[in-house]
Amino acid sequence: MTRARLLLADDHALVRAGLRRILDAEPDLSVVAEASDGAEAIERTLAAEIDLAVLDVSMPKLTGLQAARQLLAHRPQVRILMLSMHDNEEFFFEALRAGASGYVLKSAAEHDLVAACRAALRGEAFLYPAAVGALVRDYLERVRSGDSVPDDPLSPRETEVVKLIAEGHSGRDIAGILSISEHTVERHRANIFDKLGLRDRVQLTRYAIRRGLVEP
Repeated sequence: MTRARLLLADDHALVRAGLRRILDAEPDLSVVAEASDGAEAIERTLAAEIDLAVLDVSMPKLTGLQAARQLLAHRPQVRILMLSMHDNEEFFFEALRAGASGYVLKSAAEHDLVAACRAALRGEAFLYPAAVGALVRDYLERVRSGDSVPDDPLSPRETEVVKLIAEGHSGRDIAGILSISEHTVERHRANIFDKLGLRDRVQLTRYAIRRGLVEP
């Protein structure tokens, strides 16, 4: 039997070890690469033949959601599965918008992770029970109101800057992480505050938490 090649990304080594134990015990799954942050997840996936990337939602440098968008832009054939400790509807919908095939709660990983991986590899969606209800509620509300999902006002680069600011990085740090100039960082920062109508870093951090870019 050919084993699917998986990348596992989580910023906690003990969590990765536990998840790897679950996955490697299966005859059709094999973790061939690991990453401790979103940027490393992209690098490792693009450097190998990965069938499925299992990404933690909340990671340093780039979140799993940001990493998913970038991975799919470069490797649309790679399946994405999101992991989270948060039973949070906003995180769940952000994962779907990012292109993930499923959303698995870490608290239920022992029971759900293997099934979710197999579903994603088949091109099917995997939703934990509460998420199904959330999806149906959201759909019905939008049908009744005639609304659609609003576009994100920020560019992908601006979203990266938001996350790093909310994590407490200085302009110089952000410039180094993203390989851009400090002047460019400041321009992005000004554009972000203007687009979102925010006044200070506290408000920006609250926005980042609501978007699932950083943990509360």
